[in-house]
Amino acid sequence: QVQLVESGGGFVQAGGSLRLSCAASGRTFSTYSMGWCRQAAGKEREFVGTISRSDSSTTYADSVKGRFTISRDNAKNTVYLMMNSLKPEDTAVYSCAATTDYFGSRYPSTYGYWGQGTQDTVST
Repeated sequence: QVQLVESGGGFVQAGGSLRLSCAASGRTFSTYSMGWCRQAAGKEREFVGTISRSDSSTTYADSVKGRFTISRDNAKNTVYLMMNSLKPEDTAVYSCAATTDYFGSRYPSTYGYWGQGTQDTVST
């Protein structure tokens, strides 16, 4: 079992950057692939990106590709989401999640563990 706690959310102007962190409890962090999802007000949760437990390879949603970067530090039990060139449509609650899937996953239903989420607001 793993517990996840996000931090780093906030308010930023369009074109700005934010870095989110997700700290995991336990000593088995390296055995989980990690993902980030977001949910805007009145919308369904959507996949943002994932990083595999195998080789830290990453996959991103088309809407964030080239702007967002996921990385992980297994020594610190932490996964990061660096968000650049932010747009107002990126405003959402961002959550990290963990899955035992070897390569990570685009599908939120695959993830068995979730953080509480952090609100990110991008103004015009």
